[in-house]
Amino acid sequence: MEAQLNVTYISLGGYLEVQKYRYVYFVIMFTVYILIICCNSTIVCLIWIQKNLHEPMYIFIAALLLNSVLFSTVTYPKLLIDVLSEKQIISFQACLFQWFIYSCLVTSDFLLLSAMAYDRYVSICNPLHYPTIMRKTTIKVFLVTAWLVPVCEIAGAVVLYANIKLCHFSLKGLFCNSSIYTLQCVHSAALFIYGVFVLLNIGLFPMLFILFTYTRILIISYRSCKKVRRKAAQTCLPHLLVLISFSCFVTYDIIVVRLESDLPKLARLIMTLQMILYHPLFNPIIYGLKMKEISKHLKSLLFHVKSH
Repeated sequence: MEAQLNVTYISLGGYLEVQKYRYVYFVIMFTVYILIICCNSTIVCLIWIQKNLHEPMYIFIAALLLNSVLFSTVTYPKLLIDVLSEKQIISFQACLFQWFIYSCLVTSDFLLLSAMAYDRYVSICNPLHYPTIMRKTTIKVFLVTAWLVPVCEIAGAVVLYANIKLCHFSLKGLFCNSSIYTLQCVHSAALFIYGVFVLLNIGLFPMLFILFTYTRILIISYRSCKKVRRKAAQTCLPHLLVLISFSCFVTYDIIVVRLESDLPKLARLIMTLQMILYHPLFNPIIYGLKMKEISKHLKSLLFHVKSH
């Protein structure tokens, strides 16, 4: 019976003195979760309601922020339950599901950032053809691709991993991410090859495409007039900030987590908290402050609320 329990449940050992700080953890996580839902949902609703925000760039931003809401909804309820529980455990099936959703949303973000980079590239480098290239059909194709391709490819990895024999039943993190690879007895060659394929297809290649498009934008902006340079700076800077932040987040997940780096427990906890606290709040703050049209509508909304 004990062996069966060990096979069925995975312990989450990423907390630091959870018995001592459980209520501190709970208050911080619950507050941040509410902030994430409110901040991201507010901007998504503004983009949905305001007709002048029904442009490709803002639609992709709304999709990115919606992913942040979904990511937080997958992780936070379980985190809040864990900090109040005597044991921080999760069933292997639930762990696989959490990893599946997490991986799909991370890779979806990369594809959405690629779509945003392409949108900016066409807008700045080929403005005369922008209306004919970035049509509603094009936007729909980008959105469906960004959400459907990760689901199909990550599902293949989940099917392969579900049949792997487990020898370890403890994770060093707070939730199930790429660290689940450390649970297997023997590293599967098929799973490794498929993982490399997925990483290249929906990780490295989109990143190279993003770097190429922004390099072209910078070159053309540098050669153009001041007005074009200002437009490029205003619209591309928020995307670049989000891209840098997101890239650091993914690099930590791949290098530190998957390679089983022996980080001190406190450092690992801080990095994990940044992943679940910082990143989902960073996007709406950056887009809310740096995107002129969104900022204008937010100020109008706040003024309307105060006046009542």
